[in-house]
Amino acid sequence: MKLPDIIFETLTVGYLAVNCYIIGSKKDNKAIVIDAGGDHEEILNTLKKHNLTLQFIINTHAHFDHVGGVQPLQDLTGAQFLLHREDVVLLNYLDNQTEAFGLPSIPKPKVYRPLADNEEILIGNEVIRVIHTPGHSPGSVCFLINHAAFVGDTLFAGSIGRTDIFGGSYDKIINSIKTRLFTLDDHVIVYPGHGTFTTIGEEKQHNPFF
Repeated sequence: MKLPDIIFETLTVGYLAVNCYIIGSKKDNKAIVIDAGGDHEEILNTLKKHNLTLQFIINTHAHFDHVGGVQPLQDLTGAQFLLHREDVVLLNYLDNQTEAFGLPSIPKPKVYRPLADNEEILIGNEVIRVIHTPGHSPGSVCFLINHAAFVGDTLFAGSIGRTDIFGGSYDKIINSIKTRLFTLDDHVIVYPGHGTFTTIGEEKQHNPFF
């Protein structure tokens, strides 16, 4: 993502190699972190490198691999954690989630307030729009900023997110992608929760699930 007034960094963090995105404003040096899945010190170092102050931690969903670094970042920065209301309940089962994967437990973050569909979050001069896309989890959301969509585990290059764990629904994820993501412009860049980037047009044409 290239915007003149935006600092953009991608980190791969946590046990399951989550794509963590840092979006900072050159205007006021405020930053948002999307899906702080772990390695909070690396996230902090990247923020410091750009002289950014973390304002919000926003999550596409509440599966353990995407929230592992949230609570340490909250403690160290005072940043506000925002999550869709339908995924807040999943935070009560983080230990069950990590146990299912044979991994150590992670600290439970505190949600400052829930996110709502079509809500807008400002970062400098840019607007991030919240798009509710249930399916991978009940409260999965995507974040649209300019011509970039941060889609979490809803859509991948050539695939879709799992729907067999922790509140998933195959019918809902297919519907979310068709009605909420595939209605975006073809040139919108898709930044997923794992793996490589793609575009809406590429997935509409070649994703085998559609």
